[in-house]
Amino acid sequence: MDIPTQDSLSDGKPSHVADHIETSSPEMTSVEKNENIDTTHTDEAMKVLARYTGDESWEPSEEKRLVRKIDWRILPLLCMTYGLQYYDKAMLSQAALFGLREDLGLLVGNRYSMSAAIFYLGFIVGAYPTMFLAQRYPIHHVASITVTLWGICLILTPVCHNYQSLYAQRFFLGLLESGISPMFMMIVGGWYKKDEQALRMGIWYSCTGYVSIFSPLVNYGLGHIKGSLSSWKYMYFFAGALTICWGIIIDFVLPPDPIHAKSFSERERYISVARMRSNNSGVRNTHFKKGQVVELLLDMKFWLIFFTAFLAMFANAPISTFTAIIINSFGFSTLESLLLVIPSGFYAGTMMLILPWISYKYMSKGIRSWLVIGCQVVTMVACLLLLLLPLDKTGGLLFACYILPTMGAGYAVLMGLQIGNIAGYTKRSLSSSGLYIGYCLGNFVGPLCFREQDYPRYVPGFIVTVVTTVIAGVLVLVYRFVCLYDNRRRDATGVLEGFENAYQDDLTDKTNPQFRYTV
Repeated sequence: MDIPTQDSLSDGKPSHVADHIETSSPEMTSVEKNENIDTTHTDEAMKVLARYTGDESWEPSEEKRLVRKIDWRILPLLCMTYGLQYYDKAMLSQAALFGLREDLGLLVGNRYSMSAAIFYLGFIVGAYPTMFLAQRYPIHHVASITVTLWGICLILTPVCHNYQSLYAQRFFLGLLESGISPMFMMIVGGWYKKDEQALRMGIWYSCTGYVSIFSPLVNYGLGHIKGSLSSWKYMYFFAGALTICWGIIIDFVLPPDPIHAKSFSERERYISVARMRSNNSGVRNTHFKKGQVVELLLDMKFWLIFFTAFLAMFANAPISTFTAIIINSFGFSTLESLLLVIPSGFYAGTMMLILPWISYKYMSKGIRSWLVIGCQVVTMVACLLLLLLPLDKTGGLLFACYILPTMGAGYAVLMGLQIGNIAGYTKRSLSSSGLYIGYCLGNFVGPLCFREQDYPRYVPGFIVTVVTTVIAGVLVLVYRFVCLYDNRRRDATGVLEGFENAYQDDLTDKTNPQFRYTV
C-alpha cells in the first residue's frame, strides 16, 4: 500500500499538512484553537498544532533537514543503548569459554541452557510494567532508570557462586532490560513516518550484529587478566560499569518525543508533529484506554505477528548462546573460536541495515512481508547445513554459522511492519510489548532445545529450529493476505485513505476507516 508522502499530500506544492488539518472539518478547527486540549480522547500532538502561530507550510527541503537533525539526535543514542544491551545479554556465551560454566556448576544437565533461557522469563514479566510506565511518564526518564538498574544488576554477576544464584541474577537482568526494545519501537513510531520507520528500526537493531565484532576482542582481553578473581568476572565488572555510566547519560541527552523535545525550536516541533499526520496513529497519549486493550487481544493480525516472533526466535538460541561453543566444537581454540564469531556479527549487522533499507526504498511495492519470508528461508538453510554436514566440513559449517543470523534482519523488518500497522497509543504501546513477549518466549524455549548431552551436533535442537522457522514464514504469508483483504474491504466502502482523524480521536487502526495497512 503506497502511503502518501508529504509531497503527495500537497500535489507537488510546498508541504501544507496544516491546511489539510484546518479544512478537514469545522470540528477539527475548533479543537485546534482550543488551548484546553482533552488528551483523554485526543493525542498530545494537538497541543503543538493548536498553539503554533507561525507559518504552517514548509518546503520538502526544510523537512529533509529536520529529519536529518532527528536522526542525529535519536539514532546514535538508540544504537549505543541497544548495542550495550546485546553486549551484556550475549556475554554469557563468551564468558562460558573462560570458566563460568565450571565455576558455577553449569556443565550438569540443562543448567547452562536454563541460565540462558531464564533471562527471557524476566523479559516477559517486565515488558508490560515498563511500557505502562513509559506511557505515563517521560520515556527518557524511564529509559535512563531502566538502563542504570540493569547495569547495577550486571556488575553484580560475579557475586553469583552457584547455578541457582546465576538463575536469579539472569532473571532480574532480563526483567530490567525488557522494556528497551518496546520503548525504542515507540520512540521510532513517534518521530518517524511510516515509510521512514523500517530503516530506523534496522539501524538500531543492527547493533546486535555489529557489537559482536568488538565484544569478542574486548572479552578475550578481559578474560586474560591474571588477578585474584576468575577471568570471566572482569568481563562483567567492565560491562556493568559502562552500562551504569551510559544509563545516567541517557537522561540528559535523549529527547522524549517531538512534543517535549527541548533542543528543537517551536517551528521544528510543529513540523515534527504535523508531518506525522500521514501515519494515522498519533504521537503520544498518556491515558491508558482499556477498550484498546480488548481490541488488541481480539486482533488476528497482532496474534499472527506475535506467533511469528515466537517461532522465529527459536533460531536465536544457537546464534546468541551457542555460536562460540558450536565453533569451538569444530576443533578451534578458545581465541580462534572468539575471532571466528566476528564475521557472523558483521554479516548480521549488515543484513539488518540492508533489508530495512530495501523495505524503506521500495515500501510502495509491498515487499516487506516477502523480505521477512526470505530471511526465514535463509535461516532454515543454515540450520539444515549445521544439522546434516559432517563435522570435518569446517568451511560449510562456518558458512552456516555466519548466515544463521539472517532471521534477525527479518525481525528488524517485522518490527517496522508491526509498528506501522497499529494505531491508537495504548494499543500501539501494548502491541510493541506483545511482539517482544513473543520474541522472549521464543528465546526462552529455544535454548532448552539445545541440551548438553546433544553436544556437539545438537540434532534435536536444529530439527526443532528448522520446523519453527518454516512455520514462522508461513504465518507472515497469512499476515500479508489478511492485511490486503482488510485494505480491499475498506476500499470497497468508498472511504478513501485520509488523515483527518490522525490526532483528535486517538483512533485505532480498526476504528479509523481511513487507515490502510502496509505489507
